[in-house]
Amino acid sequence: MASWFYASEGKQQGPYPEGQFRGLIAQGIVRPETLVWTEGMAGWQKAAEIPGLIAGGGAPPIIPAGGRPMGGGGYAGSGSAAGGSLSIDFGIWDFTWRTLVMIIGSCFVIPVPWLFVWYTKWLVPCVKVPGRPNLSFTGNAMAIVPWFFGFIVLAIAVGFIGSRLLSNLLFVIQLVLYWLLIKWMVANLASNGQPLGLSFSGSIWAYIGWNLLFAISIITIIGWAWVAAAQTRWFCRSIEGTRREILFKGSGLDILWRGIVAAILCSLIIPIPWVYRWIMNWFASQTELAPRGSL
Repeated sequence: MASWFYASEGKQQGPYPEGQFRGLIAQGIVRPETLVWTEGMAGWQKAAEIPGLIAGGGAPPIIPAGGRPMGGGGYAGSGSAAGGSLSIDFGIWDFTWRTLVMIIGSCFVIPVPWLFVWYTKWLVPCVKVPGRPNLSFTGNAMAIVPWFFGFIVLAIAVGFIGSRLLSNLLFVIQLVLYWLLIKWMVANLASNGQPLGLSFSGSIWAYIGWNLLFAISIITIIGWAWVAAAQTRWFCRSIEGTRREILFKGSGLDILWRGIVAAILCSLIIPIPWVYRWIMNWFASQTELAPRGSL
């Protein structure tokens, strides 16, 4: 019997045996628009799109033993070659209170590594990846404590010295730490409790170069959006350890007008959570997984 998962308020629920899962459908807990997944599916789909799952939907889905759907493809552990776009969903109030805790706690400086990991462990499962059920983050705050407090001590020392050269050096060190943070985060992604074995191969020099280019592009008023799109594509290409290519389809123009709308709405304060989810959803929808060599 198949075991099913469904997404609710940005959280993954399950697994449920098929009989119990159909009971959730009968109770209205799982609705036609609810995202669901079971072994053998290429990615998360709305319940209404799966034949036989919702009443009147036709013949029930056939999920053969071993987790592969009829006709091949689908999820096959770490070697899955199924394609599709990412999606993200989280509850507005869940996001709001967690973000407020993150902001207030960060004012005290010392809790930052633990708050960051706590927040990331909540946010990562909200991302739905085709063929990667139960996405999670397994990083431990103690791994980044030396980087964080080392940088704080260095920043204080530079502040006392007041050297322009050391201040510029501190900025470069900060970029290096951000690069290390990205590598650490990518390496600690897991699916169904198993490490994905991903790695970030982008070089530190390329990362510094992209950030400098972005800083310079701000002068042009609008050029930053095209730099951001190109940098995101570079970032996606630099993730290794999967048989699928990660492609970002968004353009600079797409980022520009959304950035302007987001800035206007965020100035009103109250819409910030909705704006953040809108932007995150768009970036996720523009990030696609495709079998290598299919383009």
